[in-house]
Amino acid sequence: MADESEWIKLPLDDRCIHKVWKARLHGYTEAIKYFGTLDSKSSEFSKFLGIIKKFVVDTNAVAQEKGLDAVLAFLHNAASAHKTSAEVSSGVVLKCLNSSRTKTKEKGIEILMVCIELEKQEVVVEEVMKGLTNKQPKIVAACVLVLRTAIGNFGSKIISLKPIVKSLPKLFEHSDKNVREEAKQLAVEIYRWIGAVFKPSLQNIKPVQMKELEEEFEKIPNKAPKQIRFLKSQQAEKEKFEEAAGDDGESEEEEEARPEVDPFELLPAVDVLSKLPKDFFESIEAKKWQTRKEVLDNLLPLATSPKIEPGDFAELVRVLKKVLSKDTNVMIVTVAAKCLCGLAIGLRKKFNPFAVACVGAILEKFKEKKVMVVAALRDAIDAIFLTTTLQSIIEDVLAALDSKNPSVRSETATFLARAIRHCTQATLPKSVLKPLSVALVKKIGDTSPEVRDAVALSLGTAMKVVGEKHLMPFISDLDKIKQDKIKECCENVELATGGGKKKKEKPAAKEPTKPAAAAAPAKSAGPSKAKPAKAKTRPASASSAGKATKSKKKTKASEESEKKMEPAYSPEDVDEKAADALPASMLQQLAHANWKERLAGMEELTTKIHNMEKKDIDCQLYVRLTAKKPGYKDANFQVLKAKFALIGILAEKGKFSRTSAGVCIGGIVEKIGDIKQSATAKETMTSMAEACGLQFVALEAISYAFDSQKNPKNQSETINWFTQAIQEFGFTAIKVKNFISYIKKALVATNPAIRTSAISTVGVMYMYMGAPLRMLFEDEKPALLAQIDAEFQKVTGTSPPAPFRGVKKEEKTDDVDGDDGEDDGDEDVGDVGGGAAPSIQDLVPRVDISDQITSALIEELGDSKWKVRGQGLERVQTILNGNKFITSNLGELPTALKPRLSDTNKILSTNTANICTQLAHAIGPAVKVHVRTLVPGLLMLNCDSKASVRAASITALSAWEEQVGLAPFIEDEMLNTVLAKESPFLRMEVFGWLEEKLAKYHTLPSDLALSVPILYAALEDRNPDVRKKAQGVLPLFMMHISYEKCVKMTNKLKPSSKTQVMQILEKQRPNIPAKPEKPGKAKKTKAAEEKKRPKTAPAKTESSSTDTSPVETTTAPTTTTKKKSASKPKATKSSKKQEEEDVGPPVILNNLKDKRFRDEDNLKVLKWNFNVPRDEIIDQLREQMQPCVNSSLFTSLFHADFKHHITAIATLKEAVSSCKEASIGALDIILKWVTLRFFDTNTTVNIKALEFLQVLFNMLAEEDYSMHDYEAYAFLPYLILKIGENKENIRKMVRNCIKTITKIYPASKIFQFIIDGLKSKNARQRTECLDELGTLIDLYGINVCQPSPPKALKDIAVQISDRDNSVRSAALNTLVQAYAIVGEGIYKMVGRLNEKDVSLLEERIKRSSKKVKSAAPPKTAPSQESKLTKQDVKKSSLHHGRRRSSNRAPSNGSDRPSTAPSQTSSNIRNSNVPQVFKLDLDGLGLNDGDSNDNIPQLEDMDHVQDLLTDAVKLPERRLQKPNLTVAQLDFIISQIASNDIAISLQSLKQLDEALQDSDRCKVLTDHVDQLVVTTSLQLRMAFSKYMSDENTSKDVIRMYRCLVALLMSLFQNRMLATKASKDVLCDLVNGLITVLIDNRLESFEEGPQVIRSINMLMVKVLDQSDPTNSMCALLKLLQEYVAQESSSQKFVQLIMKCLWRMVRSMPEIIHDINIERLLLSLHVFLKAFPSAVWKERTNDTPLRTIKTILHSLAKILGAKVLNNLVLINDKNSEVELYLKKIVKNNRKSVGGDHINGSVQETRSHSSSSSKLASPRRASARTNDILAEIFKRIGSKENTREGLAELFDFKCKYPDVDIEPFLKKTSPFFQSYIERGLKNIATEREKAQSEKQRSKENNVTSVDSISSSEGGTPANQDVSTSQLRDRLKVLRARCGLDNGSEAVQESAPVKQGKPELVSSSSIESDTPITLGSSSSTSSTQAQVPNTNVDDLRKRLERIKKGGSMN
Repeated sequence: MADESEWIKLPLDDRCIHKVWKARLHGYTEAIKYFGTLDSKSSEFSKFLGIIKKFVVDTNAVAQEKGLDAVLAFLHNAASAHKTSAEVSSGVVLKCLNSSRTKTKEKGIEILMVCIELEKQEVVVEEVMKGLTNKQPKIVAACVLVLRTAIGNFGSKIISLKPIVKSLPKLFEHSDKNVREEAKQLAVEIYRWIGAVFKPSLQNIKPVQMKELEEEFEKIPNKAPKQIRFLKSQQAEKEKFEEAAGDDGESEEEEEARPEVDPFELLPAVDVLSKLPKDFFESIEAKKWQTRKEVLDNLLPLATSPKIEPGDFAELVRVLKKVLSKDTNVMIVTVAAKCLCGLAIGLRKKFNPFAVACVGAILEKFKEKKVMVVAALRDAIDAIFLTTTLQSIIEDVLAALDSKNPSVRSETATFLARAIRHCTQATLPKSVLKPLSVALVKKIGDTSPEVRDAVALSLGTAMKVVGEKHLMPFISDLDKIKQDKIKECCENVELATGGGKKKKEKPAAKEPTKPAAAAAPAKSAGPSKAKPAKAKTRPASASSAGKATKSKKKTKASEESEKKMEPAYSPEDVDEKAADALPASMLQQLAHANWKERLAGMEELTTKIHNMEKKDIDCQLYVRLTAKKPGYKDANFQVLKAKFALIGILAEKGKFSRTSAGVCIGGIVEKIGDIKQSATAKETMTSMAEACGLQFVALEAISYAFDSQKNPKNQSETINWFTQAIQEFGFTAIKVKNFISYIKKALVATNPAIRTSAISTVGVMYMYMGAPLRMLFEDEKPALLAQIDAEFQKVTGTSPPAPFRGVKKEEKTDDVDGDDGEDDGDEDVGDVGGGAAPSIQDLVPRVDISDQITSALIEELGDSKWKVRGQGLERVQTILNGNKFITSNLGELPTALKPRLSDTNKILSTNTANICTQLAHAIGPAVKVHVRTLVPGLLMLNCDSKASVRAASITALSAWEEQVGLAPFIEDEMLNTVLAKESPFLRMEVFGWLEEKLAKYHTLPSDLALSVPILYAALEDRNPDVRKKAQGVLPLFMMHISYEKCVKMTNKLKPSSKTQVMQILEKQRPNIPAKPEKPGKAKKTKAAEEKKRPKTAPAKTESSSTDTSPVETTTAPTTTTKKKSASKPKATKSSKKQEEEDVGPPVILNNLKDKRFRDEDNLKVLKWNFNVPRDEIIDQLREQMQPCVNSSLFTSLFHADFKHHITAIATLKEAVSSCKEASIGALDIILKWVTLRFFDTNTTVNIKALEFLQVLFNMLAEEDYSMHDYEAYAFLPYLILKIGENKENIRKMVRNCIKTITKIYPASKIFQFIIDGLKSKNARQRTECLDELGTLIDLYGINVCQPSPPKALKDIAVQISDRDNSVRSAALNTLVQAYAIVGEGIYKMVGRLNEKDVSLLEERIKRSSKKVKSAAPPKTAPSQESKLTKQDVKKSSLHHGRRRSSNRAPSNGSDRPSTAPSQTSSNIRNSNVPQVFKLDLDGLGLNDGDSNDNIPQLEDMDHVQDLLTDAVKLPERRLQKPNLTVAQLDFIISQIASNDIAISLQSLKQLDEALQDSDRCKVLTDHVDQLVVTTSLQLRMAFSKYMSDENTSKDVIRMYRCLVALLMSLFQNRMLATKASKDVLCDLVNGLITVLIDNRLESFEEGPQVIRSINMLMVKVLDQSDPTNSMCALLKLLQEYVAQESSSQKFVQLIMKCLWRMVRSMPEIIHDINIERLLLSLHVFLKAFPSAVWKERTNDTPLRTIKTILHSLAKILGAKVLNNLVLINDKNSEVELYLKKIVKNNRKSVGGDHINGSVQETRSHSSSSSKLASPRRASARTNDILAEIFKRIGSKENTREGLAELFDFKCKYPDVDIEPFLKKTSPFFQSYIERGLKNIATEREKAQSEKQRSKENNVTSVDSISSSEGGTPANQDVSTSQLRDRLKVLRARCGLDNGSEAVQESAPVKQGKPELVSSSSIESDTPITLGSSSSTSSTQAQVPNTNVDDLRKRLERIKKGGSMN
């Protein structure tokens, strides 16, 4: 009991699998009770799904028996029981059927039967069939018993007999007697169900066994068996069976026919091809006939196999056909014919591809006279015909009928008679019957009696098939004897389809047969109606009503057909009736030779018919009278016109039948192309179409135009009439399928008029059928397809007109006719625009590819090698590519594809998904039969981690959903089962896919609720993407299931989960969309509207007119009109008030906008966020808009008719100019209303809305309006959706709108909306968005990329791998625009890309030849800046500047938006549009003013002798260097960066020459950046590549010299130098300094000279280029190298020296500097390296340099410097704090208004300058300098330079003690330094003496100036240029003018701040030295020779003048 107490407490499922059998027994018992109490869809059943098999295979016999009871209970009660069928069936077969316990065995069989009831019969049969191969005979016998029981219970329709029949022969050969006995009983049961067709399958068993079976077969009663157990889906049949069983004997009267089974399907297939001898094809062509005969004899038994395995029989059939046609031996021909006969019988429809070729050969071979041969040929052609159709072989048959050989004609006609016996009226259409009848009628008078008899038999058989009425028009001209003979054959013939000799009473009395015929169906329907009456009342009434309706329709159809067809009159009948109806004089006139008489007769006849009553008019008589000679070929056009008019009158007034129409249609078509008769002919045909139906008249006319006559004018005009008729009668009036072949024929006609007419027809059809129509023409040539597409584009968006013609109604006196008329009328106006278009799936011809799905292909798909499987998939794709439209018969392909979806090779699984996509498109809606097989695998494919695999799966699922809908996915718990798998990728993809699809459906199966628990689990998933997708699809689940049910289902969740899920439900509840309308609801509404229109009204067309009449307004079905109609008196009373309101402004000014924004903030209103506008969203907008517009505008805004929307847009457009403030106040709701119009499909509304937006945004820009974020968020996403529109004009208007919006909304925020547009699945939208992003980057710079440039560029770079080519190209172009700004940094920003994407990007950048550019912000005048506050600056920057033109390319920099940063001229490009060729007169020098174009003057005769003696002077030839074109310049500049040094040098030389020429160098203005970039690139190549290569290192010096020379020429030109941008200068300075510090240069002889040249170039670059760009570039370089710990200190020092030089010249260039940009660069540096960071560094010189720059700016500008902090958005900026500190200190000092310090300050500085700096104050700086100097001395390469610098240091700072540094070195090193210093001192003295001697040459002057005057030490050299500079400074201080060259310059920066760089290092008297040789070589610029004494005197005078002031 202790053990029992342990397991008794366990859960039920644990007890059922306990190791103790008693526990299991107890669990099974409890489970039986428990299962009966649960709901069928309870989740408790899912606990047992995995363990139910263990119940069946229990090892304990007692427990097993109880377990089987539990399994039965589970199968009966659980909705998910079918999922266990496979494993349960397998367990039963293995463990129950061999049990010794009878009950166990019986229960096992019962379980299998229940599984079959659950519709898993295939699974059960498959598992049982496996048991047939078991080694235990007991199991085999039991399995046979199961099969017999299943067939007996369910029948042969449910249980597939084919695999069972195949296994029977082996069972009959089994060694066990019981197995053989069971097999016999199984065979008897099968025979009971399918009868004698089963016998051919038993031909291989032993004769004894066959004899026993025959005896058993005879005992079976001849009564059809009945199904006694039913599937789950057959509950209705089950109820009928139970009721029938309850009605004692009544059921015996209703015996059902035995189910038809084709014995062919049960036969085993023989593989003929594999059994052919290897030398078959060689032997068949042997010369000896015996060899050929032997080969064919061997083939004959194989070919005559009852069933043949399909394969490639093309070669075999070709050989047999050749033998049949050309072999002379009749015996061989006979055998070949028998072989073809056998192949046709064995292959059946799969012989179809070879049938046509064989029929032609056999018909030709009928000339043989041997009876044996002819008999074989007859058998062969009869068998072959069954594999094809008469339509396919008609050409060969017609040719054989015209053969000269009577035997061929006779046998062909006889074959036709036999073939037509197998036809029906559907398979013998008029297109086949007509040519055959015409050809046979010609041969009925043949000279050979055999031919005449055979022809009569053929025509008689055709009459039997199609009826006498259809054949009589073709044989009406035959004499009575021949007609009687044909009718006799018709009566005697028996059709293969079951027709017999039954219609003998028909000729006796025609009238009485009509009611009998009508009563016959009623009688036959009597017994069938009695049976359902006993069932439930509701179904019985429904079925009876349906049958009554059906019979009514049949009656109407028969009467309608009789009304439209009538017996044809013979010529004798016409003469007889005409004589009775018309006077003889009129008849004579009608047949008179004179046209005037005929015309008079026609007029008299027309008048007579006008006066006749309808019942008295015999239409056929008068039509045949008009057709009498000359008929419709009358030479006089007036007579012919009168005849056509008469036919039209007859069609309108009389009972005009199709027989009458058939008489005259051909004649009318013959004249429809005649310009005189065309209009009348078309009107007549329209009248006939109204009488007989458009389908009949149009098909007759078009078929006659293309088949019976060849006049192209008639063909084109017939098609034109047909096109117009479609629009007048509606699309439902025709069956498109019948016309497609003629339209295709017209499209490829040689006559252009026919093609044009056909294209117009296709365009009209497109209005009704839409895009699917194009599928019918995809096989046409590309040029024709382009024309068709262009026609489609014209009519896209145009609604088809409503039909106003139709088959005319009969008068109401005739009830039947009246009903018909009503029905017809309903059909005519049932749908707007002529009714629903036929499904394209019904129009396309489909191919059965099952014969191509061979067993070899199936084996390949299941092969163990992945390459073989891949080849199999490729073969399947090839088959599908060759057959665009196929049937759903795929053979075993779906079963073979199913495991490939889960293939371990991801490429194969992706390919399989793509094949599934193809299958859905190719099969259409019929693909539904394969949903259960393939869709689960497609869903499970989303578990894969690869995005490409999941994308292929989603594409396939979408394709299947388009064809079959979403219901099959949800039924059978397919979706629920898949989602139960805990895969984040699966749930993420499937939920995302459902989010797109669920919104389309009005109703879905209730099984959708089973997925809700999984959805709730996904809401709490750890994966954020899963949670996001689950939240996205949740509102759609609530839409279909209801919010209340979803809340109720949370009760099963845990408390914590329930709370969280409930919060999400509440949050998503407002987002529940409205259910879409039912598919038929909208159509009915439109139909009701159209019904009101009179039938005679013209076609209703859409117009873009904004004028709407009051009638149209009142008839529109809107809610407002309904309310008005309900209260008419009130409406009349308030009409005057309403008119007064309408007089006011359309948009009302109020202050509700702020309230709406507050409501948005407080979430009081619904967010304007939707995929499709919902009703609650529209209602909310209606409430918000009502107080903002007047009533008339409000009505138009929310009207159902699009014309009112156009009116509203026009009103709003006027209000934009007349009510600007009101329009701005209502801007948010106006924009929201426009977004609703974006969802309209009417193109006119969309265009008008976009035009209005353009006007609106232009007004807002003029008013300097700034768009609010709420307005942008509600509008911009939907505007961007329209940028992916199909129509180019709409896309262009959207682009223009976006350009205009940049004037009123920040481009950076617009950028975020556009980049969100990249998530769209519309490739065109992604392309356009990328183009717009590229435009924004080009116009606004890289900072427009939000949230950050790297993040944005990564999103853009992802698009490079897009499948669409245009998207890839647009993404690359956008990245190229970014590259033009950031340069190589683009690769870092885009993140990691695969190699392919990187190569594409590099290639596009290379091809684009884009240069790296830098756009500087616009400079503002100082006076303007000082007046603006920060807010004003922002506002002015928003609207300042020029605006873009909407008609130009966005990349043109000449016209930029106001918010775009200003472009330098280097960014402006000349147009590259090719010009028309013309002579360049300027280039040739022929257009100059000094060109001599005077006429020569003749000399006098007196001077002739002098002229002859004078020397001849040749005219001087003026040579002019040609100007460089932009293309030439780009090419030369690009050659600078060539890898070939020679090419690069040549380009440098050419450019240097251009720079020397002042005229030619102007071309370079826009190419400076490009030139400097390529030069910098070559500098880096020379440094990194050429210097390290021994072969090219010798050319490096030459390269350096040429590069420096070119750059020197460039930067000497001030105009060109200022064009260099910051980034370009940064690269250049980087390259130059890198070369300067390259020690390898010293190894070259000319290396020092190169260094000196680069030093000079550096000075020139700093002096001549734009100072803002120079300083910002240096600061950027300094920041980059300070950030690198491994950077060279020497490099950093040289950068700082450059900055010091710029600081020294800052007073001169202060007005050329953009202070805002400079401060921003300083802020960026200090933000990256704040002051606190430098405390940890050993050297803080960079920081002190930055502070020195700030100090200088503050000293120069004073407090004004604080006004230039606009670009710095950081309130805690260190720059701002430091500047405020300096300004505050300056205010305390005296004379702070002086530039760079006061005069006293200058004097004190001058007086103390002799002291330089105290050691204590300069200790930190001097220590750094000395450390650097001693470091130089310690290196071998720079020892000499270090000693020179130490000597200069000692001269400059004599008080500084260097002993501490010397003590750290060795004595030897100390002595070395002392010797070196002495040597340098000696050299300097010599140099000083040489300078004194050269003083006379005035090259330089050296003198000493007292410290009180100049502020420089007396022992230093003073150059002329320095004296000139000081003179300028002093003149400026005194307010004197320096002339044209005067530039303000500041005094040295004041020392005294310890954190600043000392002024001595900044203001050095010698120029800044930047290289290793800088200490020994001066880089001073040469100046004109000037007397130094004069300069001194001028300096003293100026100073005295200043002291006096």
